[in-house]
Amino acid sequence: MLPYAFTIFLSAFLLFLVQPLIAKQILPWFGGSASVWNTCMLFFQSILLAGYAYADRSVQQLSAKRQVSLHTILLLLSLLSLPIIASESWKPQGDEDPILHILGLLLATIGLPYALLSTTTPLIQAWYWRSFRQAVPYRLFALSNAASLAALLGYPTLIEPFFGGRQTAIVWSIGYALFALLCIWVGWKSLNQASTPVANETALAKNEEAAAQTKEAAAQNDESAPLPDAAENAAAQAAPPAVTVRLLWIVLSALGSAVLLAVTNHLTQNISSVPFLWVLPLALYLLSFIICFDRPSWYHRGIWGVAAAISLPLMVYFADSLALFQVSGLYAAGLFVVCMFCHGELASLKPHPSQLTRFYLAMSLGGALGALSIAIAAPLLLSGYYELHITVAVIALVMLWRSLEAPWIWRIGSAGLVVGVIFLVHQELKEYRLGIREMERNFYGVVRTRDYPSEPGFRYMLHGSINHGGQLQGEPFEMMPATYYSPSSGYGRLFEAMPQGPKRVGLIGLGAGALAAYAQSGDQWVIYEINPVVVDLAKKEFSFLQRMKAPYEIVLGDGRLALEREAPRQYDVLAVDAFSGDSIPIHLVTREAMAAYVKHLAPGGVIVFQATNRFVDLQPVAKRLADSFGLEAVLIEDSPEFTTGPERWYLHTDQIVMTKNKALLKHPAFKDAKTISLREDVGVFTDDHSNLLRILKH
Repeated sequence: MLPYAFTIFLSAFLLFLVQPLIAKQILPWFGGSASVWNTCMLFFQSILLAGYAYADRSVQQLSAKRQVSLHTILLLLSLLSLPIIASESWKPQGDEDPILHILGLLLATIGLPYALLSTTTPLIQAWYWRSFRQAVPYRLFALSNAASLAALLGYPTLIEPFFGGRQTAIVWSIGYALFALLCIWVGWKSLNQASTPVANETALAKNEEAAAQTKEAAAQNDESAPLPDAAENAAAQAAPPAVTVRLLWIVLSALGSAVLLAVTNHLTQNISSVPFLWVLPLALYLLSFIICFDRPSWYHRGIWGVAAAISLPLMVYFADSLALFQVSGLYAAGLFVVCMFCHGELASLKPHPSQLTRFYLAMSLGGALGALSIAIAAPLLLSGYYELHITVAVIALVMLWRSLEAPWIWRIGSAGLVVGVIFLVHQELKEYRLGIREMERNFYGVVRTRDYPSEPGFRYMLHGSINHGGQLQGEPFEMMPATYYSPSSGYGRLFEAMPQGPKRVGLIGLGAGALAAYAQSGDQWVIYEINPVVVDLAKKEFSFLQRMKAPYEIVLGDGRLALEREAPRQYDVLAVDAFSGDSIPIHLVTREAMAAYVKHLAPGGVIVFQATNRFVDLQPVAKRLADSFGLEAVLIEDSPEFTTGPERWYLHTDQIVMTKNKALLKHPAFKDAKTISLREDVGVFTDDHSNLLRILKH
């Protein structure tokens, strides 16, 4: 058994190690968006489905020798795609469909190796069952999930902080080559074991004994006598599972996958799209698989069903909460217990081992459908972030479905849960749309505009749950910079301190366009914005761009990639103010990104980092970057305390000003600027090395 188990363990470890590895490689190319991971998960689940389909067809239609021969050829061919490093030619130019581009990139880079790794668990289990029919192979599935969990937890804690992405990709490629050779050896070994009488001696003896018992029971016409193993095996192989059972295989798998991605999307759009926040929900998801498939006694419907029934309404109620750290534990617990219910019910429906490849195929189909619903269907069909609400409601309905054969108390409780969840979903979605003027959704998230009834009136832009700037309504307030751009903010003090005369200004991240209030005649402004929806709503719902005193150019696409392609623009001010929800695009605060910014600075030019964030402390990161390029960095904190009038819309801000122009920093506007202390535990962030855990606020 050991060679089979080790092959499955190694394949699963590599399978889940490559997921954050390749996703992190391409994340900077697509704006650091949370949707990058969702799209990657869609690819992973789809290729897993293809791998399971291949395993099922091979087992069902090919002889044992042809299975092994075909797999050997494919494994050897896959070695030609190593090492798994994304080609620079796949970098987007700004006008591509990001989802299709990511899927094509992943297919070209890791397609065949990932597909063959995906086949390993069902295929090796089938080979094991063929050789040792006395042993049930489902615990090998739990082993594969344990290896997956080890890879996921190991990547952000033991690999990412110490090794570069390129180094890790090369080591992974070596590991894959060893796996391919091991898998080939195990495959041919299984043929010899299957043809060796000694290998099946115990199984044959048991089957003969069971057949004798069956014959005796039949002769006595004792219908109450339990069928022995041989009879059970024969019956199981002769009678495929019912359609409703096979449908449940798909539905339960799809719901587990959907709730996983919905919760992950919620976390990453509000903190940062980084491997650490990708793998934690996925680890909980896999842990539920391990527990449920290791042994049946671990899952008890009465316990986990009640826990899920408690969690579902709470997840709906807090779905749009700003107090993310306060509810993150709830989301983690909710995700785990819901997955325990889905996967526990799934494990209770697992078929005879002769049907295991079809079982895994159905599970992978469900996983792919769940990923498809969150990554593709939701952005296309839903104008807002509703998928978590809908997923929770469907899970409640499935719980009611599974309770129909249970005692009446369970049926009543499940029906009450459905009514309660649907009511909460309706109320939360009603609140989500309250006062909304415009709402649009695309790959980069949900953008809304809302009017706040005040005197004077105020209109603001929401990305996720976060205010992304706004505008006072009516004369003479419309060109008054508010929110994060007030006269006392870092931006306001910078423009006050700068010499009079024309300036070249670059802005990464448009928002509502409030910074344009500082534009003066003769200036030249270039605005980099990755999300076309933001551009459309800034022009449609706000008047900053129409009324600004200087001409402007909008460059659509990721600001960093655009700056890397462009010739030096000689900016006097370059503002980095790009967020997705409250999420920090980490690729904009790395040494590679800083090199692009510095390339475009005029002598004495200034870089401004918007560091206002509830969850992430960017100060030590910015300080390291500034020191690396010989810039002085100071922090401008602004905490206005107005409660009435237009000034009430001056918000607390933390903005970091970086420059070599020491004379500028001596201006009275910067008299209360604060120096930023170095932190020994925070090094220079690079595209290969970054540590979100070090800079999380407590």
